[in-house]
Amino acid sequence: MDITTTTSATQFTIDYAVVEEIAKTLYIRSLKQLPPDIKEGIARLEADERNQTARRVLGTMRQNIVVAEQNDNLLCQDTGLPIYNVTLGHGVTFDGMRLKAALRSGCARATHEHPLRSSVVHPLTRHNEQSSCGAEVPVIHIDFDDTPGTFSIEMIPKGSGSENNSFLRMAIPAEGVDAIRRFVIDCVVDAGGKTCPPTIVGVGVGGTSDLCVALAKRAATRPLGTRCRDEHGAALEEQMSAAVNQLGVGPQGLGGDATAFAVHVELAATHITMNPVAVNMQCHSARRARATVTAQGVEYGY
Repeated sequence: MDITTTTSATQFTIDYAVVEEIAKTLYIRSLKQLPPDIKEGIARLEADERNQTARRVLGTMRQNIVVAEQNDNLLCQDTGLPIYNVTLGHGVTFDGMRLKAALRSGCARATHEHPLRSSVVHPLTRHNEQSSCGAEVPVIHIDFDDTPGTFSIEMIPKGSGSENNSFLRMAIPAEGVDAIRRFVIDCVVDAGGKTCPPTIVGVGVGGTSDLCVALAKRAATRPLGTRCRDEHGAALEEQMSAAVNQLGVGPQGLGGDATAFAVHVELAATHITMNPVAVNMQCHSARRARATVTAQGVEYGY
């Protein structure tokens, strides 16, 4: 399949029909195939779990993953709010409106052609277009990096069980890092079993209120095993990952050690008079799928 209009090995123009097909494929793949780091995370938590009930719950989660993949079925009935994260490297020429339209069309095609349950409704009338699309949905983020001749599309279906447990606090600098720690702990306790733990607890610190919440979402959907690029953020991740698993919430809120796979932190500079902190959580079925596109073709992964 010819995927690009090529001018050199590191420069090409995006083919929007291909983007549409990728958007469709990623939505379906993300709902059926759990990333390897999450599978390994569940196995690790089960091996370390001391609570017998919690071990049974984690075992059931692992079996659900196996059955879904063997039967080419969905990991969870909640097809989530669709999020596409697009990253464009050097030399990639694109039309932003055509790119957004292609992603939206691919999302709708996945819903109609698979078919998938559409969980997206108008916030006031609750009307469902039955396309997993609506005003400002799918959510589309576009960013850039210095990789030559490459662009990637990541698809994250964010279920409401985890998304409902989203929190923001506009802390003040005088409260220090202790205020961040207390807020994260309070949020995990408040969420309890509603987030379908074990979770990935995403923490955003700094920026403006809207950026802080976006950072928390980015942190919650990062692969397990990755670390905050800021050394202070990485240290906070390590401290809080240990702390939340001493709370006893456990898998599905039924008690145990495995409350979270990890706490992930993302940081941004902020104003001298404030220190925003946000929490966003990802459920145990931390679904995501990725496609990397070059002039040579498309490679799917996580």
